[in-house]
Amino acid sequence: MPVDDESEPRLDFGGATPYEDYVRASVLTSLQQPRSGDPAEMAFLVTTQVMELWFRLLTHEWDHARRALRDDDVATGVTSLRRSLPTLAALVASWQPIAWLTPTQFNSYRSALGEGSGFQSAQYRHLEFVLGDRSTNFLTPHRADPVAHASLERELATPSLYDEALRLLHRRGHPLPASVLDREPSLRHEHTEAVERAWADIYRAEGTADEERDLLSLGEVLTDVAEGVWRWRQDHLMATRRAMGDKTGTGGSSGVAWLTKRAARPVFPELWSARGRV
Repeated sequence: MPVDDESEPRLDFGGATPYEDYVRASVLTSLQQPRSGDPAEMAFLVTTQVMELWFRLLTHEWDHARRALRDDDVATGVTSLRRSLPTLAALVASWQPIAWLTPTQFNSYRSALGEGSGFQSAQYRHLEFVLGDRSTNFLTPHRADPVAHASLERELATPSLYDEALRLLHRRGHPLPASVLDREPSLRHEHTEAVERAWADIYRAEGTADEERDLLSLGEVLTDVAEGVWRWRQDHLMATRRAMGDKTGTGGSSGVAWLTKRAARPVFPELWSARGRV
């Protein structure tokens, strides 16, 4: 029987549509509750809520990659990390709807935020903890939320994505010291000379050692992730600088000065410094 290309989609489902059952769009679109009369506040709310969803997806992908590296499955880990890159690019692009704000426009609804700040986002904190940018002090804002606090505590007790990558390098014949392999997972990873040497050796073997190709692919996709995070922080800095100059941040931080310090700290530092050794 020929297919009728003009046929209409099914319209009657006798209740909620399967799309609504799966996506829960009505829940998502009910979450925007502006607190001021300024129409631009809706753009700020939607943008920040979309960012939260991107944080959630990136955390999911990077955790999947971490578990794969723990199991010596480099191919699956690299695939998960590569799959995350368009999401990371979308996260960076999420600044565009509010990057145009002038100080006057931002001030028209800034008071509605009170002491609210993106620094207080539990999902973003989880994302940074997965990467290895960690501090027990960052748990403090979430003490009143037992679910978020417990989740972040569990993450702090778990080796980061970069920890698992470095343990993989050690298992593959790139010896690393116990200070790297057995370090306290709740602490931020700091640049280590031995790690820099290991990555430099992997890059020097490019094109000559077949057994190092998957580690080179891992190093490159981790660098892609680190670059994306750097771009996110830089765009955050620029959007803040345009909207409020050097005023104190909404959460009580130093604002631009704090973001400048954060933006200057590279993710996976030895992957950058090793390039000078090759």
